[in-house]
Amino acid sequence: MAATRRMFMGIVAGGVVLAATAGALWVSTRDPVSARRPWQDAGRRDADLRRRILSFAILAPNPHNRQPWLADLAENEITLYCQADRRLPQTDPHDRQITIGLGCFLELLAQAAAEEGYRADIVLFPKGEPQPRLDDRPVADIRLVQDATIGADPLFAHVLSRRSNKEPYDLARPVEADKLAEIAAAARISAIGRTNDPARVETLRQRAWQAYFTEITTPHTLKESIDLIRVGRAEIEANPDGIDLSGPFIEGLSMAGLLSRDAMLDQTSSTFQQQIPILKEPVDTAMAFLWLKTAGNSRADQIAAGRDYIRLNLAATAAGVSMHPFSQALQEFTEMRPHFLAMREALAVEENETLQMFVRLGYGPAIEGAPRWPLDTRIRSA
Repeated sequence: MAATRRMFMGIVAGGVVLAATAGALWVSTRDPVSARRPWQDAGRRDADLRRRILSFAILAPNPHNRQPWLADLAENEITLYCQADRRLPQTDPHDRQITIGLGCFLELLAQAAAEEGYRADIVLFPKGEPQPRLDDRPVADIRLVQDATIGADPLFAHVLSRRSNKEPYDLARPVEADKLAEIAAAARISAIGRTNDPARVETLRQRAWQAYFTEITTPHTLKESIDLIRVGRAEIEANPDGIDLSGPFIEGLSMAGLLSRDAMLDQTSSTFQQQIPILKEPVDTAMAFLWLKTAGNSRADQIAAGRDYIRLNLAATAAGVSMHPFSQALQEFTEMRPHFLAMREALAVEENETLQMFVRLGYGPAIEGAPRWPLDTRIRSA
């Protein structure tokens, strides 16, 4: 980090960025505000109930922020599909994580419908569960039924402030046991494990980092991530998905040619080496862990895991606790196998159970909502 900052100071000294005004100038001219507009537009009074509900659903968390959902409104209902080119074939070869993201989407859709006094009747995979990967068959058919008995979900109040907070957490603030219990109680189907025990947290930090390091040093999985990096306002607003890198520091490096994708892919480069302690810092500041298991691993199980995960994320938001998924050790590509098995052992996952989510918790800084594609781009037909 220090070496990277020294390089940046050299850029500043050379006149590429004016240090005295960089922060204020970036906020006023370079902040990718339009890429975050869906967070502001959610719930605005659209005449179509389905569109109002979908405006909240598209804010769901999902792997690498790929936003794979496509909604078809042609039949006066909602049919949900997965957009095939939004999948992650290297790190998620069976589309398990993508399916979990679609489960998050469906949970927010159901909560938004309840807020309007409607029940969302969801039929999963009406043309069959696609295996071993998702395909062009629908993920779900959704019918909205007005229901005077439906109650609003208290978690829905936190949808617009929910985040996946990837920043380092405060090492001086443990996550209280009662808050962990409160968060875990939000799940409805999945089995939830949790720990804030310092010794166990440290062991899990180490296992999480070993898996993370394997992902970023395996060429084909590293390239999948690098290909999805969006650097600076122009790239983020043109493609408001993937892994966004923004801010005056990042833009300065990019303008000076010190943040090229070739350098990020070259494991011998200074750019690659300098990112390692930056990536490790969030791991080392995990103050608690929570994990989610299901009894099976069907597509319906994965959807259920996603629905429970977003509930946990919303409950953490309500409790003022930051949450960030660590998915690496759960990935199913060949090179990850030793860490996959070690994490299952560390978390006492039974042979017939599937470890669907593993997340860190703590107290992090306030952050903006992640970039999102506008609602219109996520509707296949109308």
